[in-house]
Amino acid sequence: MIEFVDVRRQYGTKTAVAGLNLTVASGELFAFLGPNGAGKTTTIKMLVGLLRPTSGTIRVCGFDVAAESRDARRLLSYVPDEPYLYDKLSGREFLRFIVEMYGLDPRVGAERIEREIAAFELADFVDDLTESYSHGMKQRLVFASAMLHDPAVLVIDEPMVGLDPRSARILKDLLRAKSRAGTTIFLSTHTLGLAEEIADRIGILDHGQLMFLGTVTELEQELQLHETNLERLFLELTSSPATNGSPPAPESKPRTTA
Repeated sequence: MIEFVDVRRQYGTKTAVAGLNLTVASGELFAFLGPNGAGKTTTIKMLVGLLRPTSGTIRVCGFDVAAESRDARRLLSYVPDEPYLYDKLSGREFLRFIVEMYGLDPRVGAERIEREIAAFELADFVDDLTESYSHGMKQRLVFASAMLHDPAVLVIDEPMVGLDPRSARILKDLLRAKSRAGTTIFLSTHTLGLAEEIADRIGILDHGQLMFLGTVTELEQELQLHETNLERLFLELTSSPATNGSPPAPESKPRTTA
């Protein structure tokens, strides 16, 4: 479970995230949308402990990410938009390294490595050096490594970048399965169709402010009400310009449907 309570992040006089209040329930697959510069990356970096909020509180499974960072981090995994690997390790060696980093029992770790190799169809290249991998192969390996310790919360930034259609299908199916099994998934994406296809709820951020928050069903009702589609609604909600680098009406509530 993820909680943002009055979270604000300032960079000097610029407000990147303005009073964000958001709860993502256990087992929910939540899609976080917004244009470039909306504050999505800043929000994610605060969630995974890479940035501290200027004010407010972020909790992961009840642990304060800033004050109880070790407890929070052991319960989550983060998959960034750019996969970072050790070029001189094979894929299997990289997975073993991650197992050791999390302090997993060697026998359990070996079983989970084989589980993820099968789940992400890595067998054809997992024993090659990662320097030879394509972007999509690297992305699949990073996802496999993120699943090894069975995280309660999975945070993903732009998961479909560089994935071929088959890899994308594998990932979508696995994310649904993980969500059904109780994993909380916080997914940031520019791919509107992906959000519409697999998310339980969608949040749209613009200028650091949550403009829409609702379930997929509520979103569909909103789209029908305005005789539009997700792309047009997204553009409508994110079309207003910022004023002096700050979000408009920072204290206003996100648009939701009844």
